Amino acid sequence: MSRSRSVALALSASIFGTSFLSGGAALAQSPAPAQSPAPMQSPAPAQASGAPGSQTQSGVPTSIYRPPSPPAGSQPTTLPATTTPGGAPSTTTTPGGAPPTTTTTNPAGSNIQGGGNPPPPIPPVLPPVPPIQGFSAPVNAIPNPDLVGVAQQPFVGLALQDAIAMALQRNTELAVAQSNRRIANYQIIAAKGAYDVNFQLVPSYSHSVAPVISPFSTTANGGPVTTDTAGATAGIRGLTSQGGTYSAGLVATRVASDSAYNSYNPYYETALQFAITQPLARGRAIDQPRLQIQLATINSSVANSNALAQASNTLVQVEDAYFDLVSAWQNVAIQEEGLRNANAQAQSNARLAARGVVAPTDIVEANTQVNVFQDNVYAAIQNVQRVQTQLKQLLLANPSDPVWFANLVPTTPVAQVPQEPPLDALINSAIQNRPEVAQVRAQRQQSDLNLAFAKDQLKPQLDLALGYTSNGFAGNPLNPLSNPLFAFLGAIAPPGALSGFPTPPGYQTGSFGQSFQNAFDNRFPTYNAQLTFSIPIGQHTGKADVAIAQEQERQVQINETMLVQRFRSEAVNAIQGLREAQYRVLAARSAREAAQRVLLGEQRRFQAGTSTTFLVLQRQLDVANQEGRELQAQTDLDKAIVELNRVSGGLFAQNGIDASALGNATLNASGPASILPPIAPVAAPQVRRSPQ
Repeated sequence: MSRSRSVALALSASIFGTSFLSGGAALAQSPAPAQSPAPMQSPAPAQASGAPGSQTQSGVPTSIYRPPSPPAGSQPTTLPATTTPGGAPSTTTTPGGAPPTTTTTNPAGSNIQGGGNPPPPIPPVLPPVPPIQGFSAPVNAIPNPDLVGVAQQPFVGLALQDAIAMALQRNTELAVAQSNRRIANYQIIAAKGAYDVNFQLVPSYSHSVAPVISPFSTTANGGPVTTDTAGATAGIRGLTSQGGTYSAGLVATRVASDSAYNSYNPYYETALQFAITQPLARGRAIDQPRLQIQLATINSSVANSNALAQASNTLVQVEDAYFDLVSAWQNVAIQEEGLRNANAQAQSNARLAARGVVAPTDIVEANTQVNVFQDNVYAAIQNVQRVQTQLKQLLLANPSDPVWFANLVPTTPVAQVPQEPPLDALINSAIQNRPEVAQVRAQRQQSDLNLAFAKDQLKPQLDLALGYTSNGFAGNPLNPLSNPLFAFLGAIAPPGALSGFPTPPGYQTGSFGQSFQNAFDNRFPTYNAQLTFSIPIGQHTGKADVAIAQEQERQVQINETMLVQRFRSEAVNAIQGLREAQYRVLAARSAREAAQRVLLGEQRRFQAGTSTTFLVLQRQLDVANQEGRELQAQTDLDKAIVELNRVSGGLFAQNGIDASALGNATLNASGPASILPPIAPVAAPQVRRSPQ
């Protein structure tokens, strides 16, 4: 039989080699066309010696392709003449004026372009590779298959709602977002502090001795003047809600001086002061304190939206990680089932080989399959560990929480597939419920506020200032004759000449009490009014600020458009993803069922002796792969449902979550103290590779 097969292969090679050579020779020896184009003739039917249409009488195979007949009224097109190997020009005609195709032949008769012979293959390039020894992994013992850092038994069941509740109460990133939310509220209070009343008390004392520099700055004995001044100033000042400033103060001073020219010693000065300044143009509608308060209020809204967005992302991450853990555990079960089946097949092959039914290579094939599934089991276990750690990072805030050591197993059944929502309804739901909308609206409020403030700064400064001071005075009056000037005048004037000087009023005699009484009685008032007008020439800064605020307005408008576009894109992708996930589940389920039926049939044929070990092992691998595809499709469907809920903005309502108290327990549980251990030198474990 092998001899006849070799003869057949040689005969086939001879026929095809003759065909290509004959075709090339026929093309090279084609006669030159006439000078005038002639109508194309249809090829004559081949006179086959064998099968019809397989070859001509000369033994050259003919193509089954027949060129279409030219349409009625069309003229054949004569192509440019080409040169044959013999030097004779060659012209090819195409029906109906089709684009010409030029064929060039080489002397050997092989076509370079458009022919039947392919070009010769490019010779491989093999650069030299240096030999490297001793880099194989020195692993001989079977590693521990247990999960690291968790108790292997018992398994701890975890419901999806419990996982969500734990994440919202303990998630560290959400706790930071909630902390920023509270900080934003404190910033509102801090901004309102601009309207706090500022109380000021300034007690003072001074002692001075002035040299005698004139006859009027000396004592009665002609010595230097000593003055002791003690007093206090108390007052309040603040801002009004209309952009003005106000102040009120009380001044009390006691002055004791031995100057010979003072009429009172000591004397007491008091004053009640009131002042207010109100802007009439710039700063009347809005000023810097009011701007900061409103911006702080908007920032609080932004922080609240950020916290909600972080909570939404946390929910999505928790649910995705939860379903990944479901898939990871089920994948371990699939790989272990494949390992058991492969091991059973290997044991069966060993028994059959012992009886001489199968070849020893079948045992090697089965053992290889066992090793492949064992590797898959280890990989699946590693994936369980990775997903568990990811889920615990989302659920826990304290590194010493006992849940870190639990071997978590999901217990919530697969969610029902929701009814597919209309696209417009999903977009409208996102616009109404998503926290990103509140963020963009806050940006709009900020830009409007900045624009209003910038326009207000273009107004001129026109401030009206009003002031009132009620002064008080009292003291211990001195005899006018103690004044050297009056004493000198009394010595040279006639007797009784100085008696005409009026005496001070009696209400000026006294101490602080009398001085304050005079101030309250408004005996010595002072009134003042002032109007300040100021405007910068050019207004370059103000105009630039207005232009910047207007550009920010345009940016917010663009952001709004981008947000609606993103909502539409996410809604389209979410609905399409839900459909695709359902399609994939149905297809993967059918493929898995078909693979299982094929495996059962292959096993029956193997038992009957009409199949091989390789085919049985291949069917087992196909079943495991199809089960994995179905598992992944189901996981993707669960995640598609989560994504649909996220896009609609209904995650909180669907899970019954109060968004106003998210993440509060995390910071309260951790406290302000650091949980990091004290710094201590610890030697790192050494990893060495020894030569093999």
